Amino acid sequence: MRIIIADDEPLLRHHLGKLLEDISPELHIVASVGDGTQALEKIQSLQPDVVFLDIRMPGLDGLQVASALNKQNIQTNIVFVTAYDDHAIEAFEEGAIDYLVKPIDETRLLKTTKRLQSAQHRSTPNDDLLDLIRQTQSPQFDSLTWLRVAKGEDIHLIHVDEVVLFKAEDKYVTVVTDDAEYIIRTPLRLLAQQLCGNTFWQIHRSVIVRVSAISRVSKDDMGKMFVETVAGNTRLPVSRSAHSLFKQM
Repeated sequence: MRIIIADDEPLLRHHLGKLLEDISPELHIVASVGDGTQALEKIQSLQPDVVFLDIRMPGLDGLQVASALNKQNIQTNIVFVTAYDDHAIEAFEEGAIDYLVKPIDETRLLKTTKRLQSAQHRSTPNDDLLDLIRQTQSPQFDSLTWLRVAKGEDIHLIHVDEVVLFKAEDKYVTVVTDDAEYIIRTPLRLLAQQLCGNTFWQIHRSVIVRVSAISRVSKDDMGKMFVETVAGNTRLPVSRSAHSLFKQM
């Protein structure tokens, strides 16, 4: 099975490629590109069996690439890979055979590859895929225990008990521990659903902090509240809707 990976993050392309190669020696990565325009060109020239498409990319996004493939009647199976779960229905309207939400779970990816290996031609939505849409639109999460995080070109596995805070920044979430900082692509709102509410508090739309790591709470002259953690002297803003969390402190 010949595969193209299209994602604007080199680290994520590398990680997905390694996962696929580990799953089966029959999965061959024939190209890895960083934007939608390159993806469309490589698909046209290489005619892969499968393309893993990030939805949000520079130039053409993943949905636009899929639409172009449909118009040109290029027969390749599409798997959308994204950090966001709000495009599932659009993805299947463009003929996706599957839809993966980052961070990619190896068990979930294995199911995808089995579906791909059993597909004899380009797939169209069926009952199984409609079930998947419902799952991605209303995900049910288990409590988060381990995190796969990136630091430079390396992937680390850290326990959630090591985390002091999560801070959303651009496309990434920075994961801060006592002695290091890492990045992940999981949206903060998804992390909030997987973290224990008695252990972690979301004090701002961009910050989740471990309660036991809070060393000080203060207000400025304008009444804005801030917290400081044991990890350093950085003042973290507290939204007004979260002020009530600190009434008993």
